[in-house]
Amino acid sequence: MKFITSSQNAFIKSLIPLRDKSRTRRQSGSFFIEGQREISIALKHNYELKQLLLCPELLDDSTLEGWNATTNTEIIHINREVYAKLALRDSTEGVLAVASAKSHDLEALSLTSQAPLVLVAEAPEKPGNIGALLRTADAGNLDAVIIANPRTDLYNPNIIRSSVGCLFSNKVATGTTEEVLAYLKKNNIRSYAACLEGAQAYHEQNYQDPTALVVGTEADGLSDLWLEQADARIKIPMQGSIDSMNVSVAAGILIFEAKRQRNFKS
Repeated sequence: MKFITSSQNAFIKSLIPLRDKSRTRRQSGSFFIEGQREISIALKHNYELKQLLLCPELLDDSTLEGWNATTNTEIIHINREVYAKLALRDSTEGVLAVASAKSHDLEALSLTSQAPLVLVAEAPEKPGNIGALLRTADAGNLDAVIIANPRTDLYNPNIIRSSVGCLFSNKVATGTTEEVLAYLKKNNIRSYAACLEGAQAYHEQNYQDPTALVVGTEADGLSDLWLEQADARIKIPMQGSIDSMNVSVAAGILIFEAKRQRNFKS
């Protein structure tokens, strides 16, 4: 077992761009995870850890022993100085990891349910919103989350943090809007585009058949292509002074209406 005590160690320095730069993650096929819960969820959902970095100074003996027992990965102990160099959070959980990225190719997305329920988010940019969407999708036990025209690297540490590891628990695929529309039509999944104009109230629709709930950004909404080619337009009636809400909140309302209609069956 290695023990690294210098923040100037070459391996430690190589983790900084992996943590901070999308290009480095893309080229290496690896990404950085911080936090015991997030790493545990990644392991539960069959992500391969390349290295597991543990700070014994920040872990009690039983927790350290448990992480030391992790199989099929290189265990590296680091001191508090090195941990502080790598960790982005103020909290001190003492566990970091380097993991292998998975493919998120849309064509490889396999839906096994007879009536899949899918969330589609077009062009989300803020990591916090993406993370919240993934948490909501996990809470609703959706069959998949599809990001159309992604603007942010899925393995951005802020997405992992804000999703509380739900990036790993969801089936996530990406593609262009054109590709996503074609995928939905090919798989006979009816699409419901959330918008304001020409839309019916969301609770008046039937979501018991194969369904894709499609949301856009708060600033721009959905593209014209979605509005033209979606099977239906839906809206959440607003009763206050504003005409929109946070995208993850809107998605949650739509998802749990669909789940209600399905009697909350997975």
